[in-house]
Amino acid sequence: MRQLRQAGLAALTAPMLVFGVAPAVGLGLGAGAAVAAERAEIREFLQVTGFDVAITSVQSQMKDAPVMLGLPEEEFAQNWQAQVADLYEEAKLQDLAMTMLEPNLSDKMREEAVAFYGSDLGQRLVAVENASHVEESSPEREAEAEAILSDVSKTRRAELERLAFGIDAQGVSARAVQDIQVRFLMAASEAGLFEVELDEGMLRAQMATGYEALREELRAANLAHAARVYQEFSDEEIARYADALAEPEMQRVYELLNAVQYEVMANRLERLAPRLAKLRQGQEI
Repeated sequence: MRQLRQAGLAALTAPMLVFGVAPAVGLGLGAGAAVAAERAEIREFLQVTGFDVAITSVQSQMKDAPVMLGLPEEEFAQNWQAQVADLYEEAKLQDLAMTMLEPNLSDKMREEAVAFYGSDLGQRLVAVENASHVEESSPEREAEAEAILSDVSKTRRAELERLAFGIDAQGVSARAVQDIQVRFLMAASEAGLFEVELDEGMLRAQMATGYEALREELRAANLAHAARVYQEFSDEEIARYADALAEPEMQRVYELLNAVQYEVMANRLERLAPRLAKLRQGQEI
């Protein structure tokens, strides 16, 4: 059984959240304006926190999809990426995210996140985080991150670990990566991309054997990544960030954002699979 590539799927199983559009039953004449106002607030939330850029970065999945499935890119039509790019349009990705956020993002969660990320420190953090989302990963960058981490003081490392914990306090990253993998593989199997039909139960059992190793791999990679991304910030600033993320409302914000990002990733890959099947061996959609 070919293994799905781990890289490129660094984001995360959805906790038990109800995703979907809030029901419109019983809305009055002012409902349209109210919905528009709520969307405007969520859009501001996305921009201030930088989550709009994080969601858009899901586009990087597209070019890696054949590798994730263990299939040579040469098996697909020469211009296959152009033929599926609509699945990853920026507006479409952000609309998916907003649709999931609408019934789940409370005013208190939104206000607390905007207050922190709208501050001077928050905006500086968002700037470096946005830049990290759009840069191409490479062995050189990974080596640089590990070198930076190896050089930090014990105090700074402890704050970076606290920061990493705050971003994923529920520890769902590894479970989410595996769940996304399973959903993509099953969608690809149903679309006929494999010679043998996959069994979901067996697939999940197989992946469960590698769960602990994957969790440690992600933990180490995320810590090194944080050391590189936040290298220009002082120990005190990193501590302030970690303190902010430890607040209950911010924990709920990150639980929700992680869930939304992982669900968007899985959703797009599930829709991509049948497109790839049609593009096999040079076919065009």
